[in-house]
Amino acid sequence: MNRETAHGVGPVAHGSSDDPDLLDFSANTNPRTPPGVDEAYETALNAATSYPPEPPSEYREAAAAYVGVAPEAVIPTPGGLAAIRMAIGLAVEPGDSALVPAPSFGEYAREVRLQGGTPAFVPPAEITESDPGDYALAVVCNPNNPTGEAIDHGALRAFARRCREGDTPLLVDEAFLGYTDRPSMAGTEGVVVARSLTKLFGLPGIRAGFAVATGSFGDAMENARRPWNLGAPALAVGSHAMRQTAFVEATRTRVERERRRMRETLDGRFDVRESATPFLLLDVGDRPVGPLVAAVRERGIAVRDATTFRGLDSHIRVAVREPEENDRLLEVLLDV
Repeated sequence: MNRETAHGVGPVAHGSSDDPDLLDFSANTNPRTPPGVDEAYETALNAATSYPPEPPSEYREAAAAYVGVAPEAVIPTPGGLAAIRMAIGLAVEPGDSALVPAPSFGEYAREVRLQGGTPAFVPPAEITESDPGDYALAVVCNPNNPTGEAIDHGALRAFARRCREGDTPLLVDEAFLGYTDRPSMAGTEGVVVARSLTKLFGLPGIRAGFAVATGSFGDAMENARRPWNLGAPALAVGSHAMRQTAFVEATRTRVERERRRMRETLDGRFDVRESATPFLLLDVGDRPVGPLVAAVRERGIAVRDATTFRGLDSHIRVAVREPEENDRLLEVLLDV
């Protein structure tokens, strides 16, 4: 990254509303947090007069157990996006091209451009069929945001093998994988996995995440990681959250049930995509998206205008929240 590329690349749109009077369905975070996070945060804050341990062994061990790898393969980062930035920064040089899914999380293409590279866009469902040999990096979002589909694990492993054969690092963003029972790609040779604690644990303000990488690329990421890149509260709360297996199972059950119910209710009014995530993508057809989003907002609800995603011209995205909150969203969407 240099000054010239940074001047030429602007921000991308994201969900989330800071209006306390709105019920926020525009962000994809869990409305619940694991039990005990308040106590973990308070204890860590009292100890924050000293630098946190370096390396953060407890956090690494918790993350390693969470995804089933050795602690040495875990690179702690302040959120999943920091892991994505580090991986792209180490893989992409000026003039390179990177294979990027679209429609998908806009930060992948932005980070490639910040490095002076060019994103080559491919539909998420087709990316594992692509030839990665001509690219400096391949990126997969699994499950994909905002479309919600998950990639078959066998197909993803086969794609990872072709990436290794072509000497192309593969970055797999698993921000929403914890909502499923699908296996992680963490620890797979030639693969960098980015994980976020924002979504599943409802902790976007903590800024805790990690990458998993092995081999020479993993060594490079570990060397590039800044010391003390997570504060004591983020380390403590993150370590605690990743051990809450009962909370994860309960969240998966609730989200799956509510997502199915919401899809069945809305499918007669909108074209609703199948989803493995805590959100649904709705095609609103010929209705202008902007006025629809505004009309819903006037009823006290924020939804995501998905036209900011590449290739989506008639879509909104809605999160899956608590049952009574979902009832309110359904009532409004069926009425506007």
